[in-house]
Amino acid sequence: MWPNSSFSSFLLTGFPGLEAAHHWISIPFFFVYISVLFGNVTLLLLIKEDHNLHEPMYYFLAMLAATDLGLTLTTMPTVLGVLWLDHREIGNVACFSQAYFIHSLSFVESGVLLAMAYDRFIAICNPLRYTSILTNTRVVKIGLVVLMRGFVSVVPPISPLYFFPYCHSHVLSHAFCLHQDVIKLACADTTFNRLYPVVLVVLIFVLDSMIILISYVLILKSVLSIASRDERAKALNTCVSHICCVLVFYITVIGLSLIHRFGKDVPHIVHLIMSYVYFLFPPLMNPIIYSVKTKQIQSGILHLFTTHKVRP
Repeated sequence: MWPNSSFSSFLLTGFPGLEAAHHWISIPFFFVYISVLFGNVTLLLLIKEDHNLHEPMYYFLAMLAATDLGLTLTTMPTVLGVLWLDHREIGNVACFSQAYFIHSLSFVESGVLLAMAYDRFIAICNPLRYTSILTNTRVVKIGLVVLMRGFVSVVPPISPLYFFPYCHSHVLSHAFCLHQDVIKLACADTTFNRLYPVVLVVLIFVLDSMIILISYVLILKSVLSIASRDERAKALNTCVSHICCVLVFYITVIGLSLIHRFGKDVPHIVHLIMSYVYFLFPPLMNPIIYSVKTKQIQSGILHLFTTHKVRP
């Protein structure tokens, strides 16, 4: 047991009142998880194997796929454990570690989408200097900054969780651990843990989304200055996949935030569904969006599977 802790584990919660149907509910969850794993692993394998995709845009896409994969692998074991086996107990260390990775990877995903917006901005607004600006070294540096920002910024609110006393109920409201869930059960001064995440969300989610919006305003301005209609359409088409991924991610973020902030009278099941949508919908949709909208990905997937199929 950790210092000042009155117990060494928490209880996860599936769908209250629907426990008898957990096995049925687990079926769509299982298929969504398998789809997420298959889609993102395929993207990573494709970008690794296909030398035509060894460009900054696809390196950032690989970062996005790896982030989605990490987020899925972080939540999947406990969710399926609760739904399949009714295994609700989770130790303090495992719970706080899971919360750390969930929140860190969410911030990393926002950072990767911002990096992808920067890539599109340079490609369209400054195409002649694209290769000299976005060198492999610079792409690596951007990736490291995005990772460091996500994983370091979450340390301050997660660290105190190990030392808070938990004298209230130890039942959490989800099938995975979230900082905001755990902090409600602490019997200590949690002022910092309540204020810091708000500041963090503003500095990361709000600021990132504003910069992405500004970048696309500048991109649109640059595209409209192109004389050829076909060239304008071609330039905008390279941004469609990224715009779709940004909308999928930030719409779910906004929806979840509004539910938590103003949905006190909303049934708990709605909160649960929105949480699962937030954690599962973007990782599910991102590979689909890029597979449907990007010809290089489409041809790469066909080549990848046909090549492996014909091998003896």
